[in-house]
Amino acid sequence: MPRLRSLSHMGFPWLHDKNKLLMWHNFIKKFEPHLRDAEELEPFYYDLLLNAAKKWDKQNPKRIVVESYISLLSYEGRLYVDENCLICEQRIEEDIALMQAFKPAHPSCIYSPILPTKKILDFFESKKTVFLEDNEVDCLFDVVMKGL
Repeated sequence: MPRLRSLSHMGFPWLHDKNKLLMWHNFIKKFEPHLRDAEELEPFYYDLLLNAAKKWDKQNPKRIVVESYISLLSYEGRLYVDENCLICEQRIEEDIALMQAFKPAHPSCIYSPILPTKKILDFFESKKTVFLEDNEVDCLFDVVMKGL
């Protein structure tokens, strides 16, 4: 316990990997504008980041970011799980495109990569990327990088 008195930093094994560190930095940068005006932060945000940091070297960081983001949207009540397009308000059938905050739309309504609707709706329900292909996770990661 005496050794922990003046400790200012507890590192993670992935801190020496430039690619993972850069990806972590870009993920953390998204929180600053999102939480800028908050006077007091709830423990959820700290726990979310700590859990992500613990898994960062064992799992694909893009999957961690996407799963963390969907948890954040769900916690804040901003997860839009409707099967209707946000632009034209028509039902989305086979293919879906996602806007910022994972809001669904038809691929013809917005210029965004096409994803399979069933897989995305299952992801919204389970909040796990285990059944998504790497290219689908890459598309979701790009949506997250647009901002929280």
